[in-house]
Amino acid sequence: MQISPQELIPVKSPENTFIQGHIDESEDVRRSLTISTVAPAFLDWTRYEMRRAPNTIQRYREALGWIVRDIGDQPVAFLHLGHILSLRRKMEERGCQEARMAAILNALRSLLKFSRSVLRVRTIDPREVRIPRIPRRDVVYLSKEEVQRFLDAIIPPGESWEESMFSRLRFRALVEVLLGTGARISEVLSLDRSDVNLDHREAKIIGKGNKQRTLFFTERSLEWLGRYLSRRRDDERPLFVGSGDVPSRLAYDAVKTAFQRFEKRSTVGKTITAHILRHTMATTLLFNGCPIGHIRALLGHERLDTTCRYYLGLDLRAAKAAHEEFLKYE
Repeated sequence: MQISPQELIPVKSPENTFIQGHIDESEDVRRSLTISTVAPAFLDWTRYEMRRAPNTIQRYREALGWIVRDIGDQPVAFLHLGHILSLRRKMEERGCQEARMAAILNALRSLLKFSRSVLRVRTIDPREVRIPRIPRRDVVYLSKEEVQRFLDAIIPPGESWEESMFSRLRFRALVEVLLGTGARISEVLSLDRSDVNLDHREAKIIGKGNKQRTLFFTERSLEWLGRYLSRRRDDERPLFVGSGDVPSRLAYDAVKTAFQRFEKRSTVGKTITAHILRHTMATTLLFNGCPIGHIRALLGHERLDTTCRYYLGLDLRAAKAAHEEFLKYE
């Protein structure tokens, strides 16, 4: 079940809309502010005020739909611990993994924070919504050989890029940009042509957490980007556009489908996504001796410990060499 903003009409108090934060404290009004009623304002606030990515907004929308399905369209002011326990029980009965449960409960917690801080509605403390710990998974990345097999699956060796299908050339350019910058897919898809400074091989972006940072391009990524742009026949601003009479910004769903298609053709035997390419860029830097602090900056991590948690300890070759060099008891 998905909550559609078109289906949910914000309730107005006699004097002001609730989005202005002036709520009639009567019980009737408080009961009218249910999860689905508050959802459109919450999603707008998350998008325009908190500057969350479109994929994040979509995940919140889907999560709220699951919540309404499992515990009903409850008034946010009357949610209590029993509702949260019931929600957790039903998620476990469906076989939800910790990551899925965490995503749904995070959406509920964010909705409660919005209701308290923006709408000034008295609710249960959002901290009462306990988020399950997500087990640490091994970082999946591609070796140099696997990267080449994936690239060859998009445009085979010996095939001229000038004669390739435009959709395959576009995807090859996108993959090269991901490998060459380590950017998140949402960051790359948000780029306009004018954002890329070819002379300095960089681009200014607004990344995760609404923070500005700089992407650095490799020569190879810019070479493929140039090839793709040379075959564009439109003047639209987005760097990557989809197909159509009037090209518009390339959609994430189209990119996801392309990854699935060429992953199968590559026979690499690993799941290949845009985020796996981000891991691949980071691990390649690490294995080539790049300091972890520089990797943090290139990935746009706010905290060094985030980078360390993912990538320190991955280079077993260096660890073995250090073991042989430094572990001496005589």
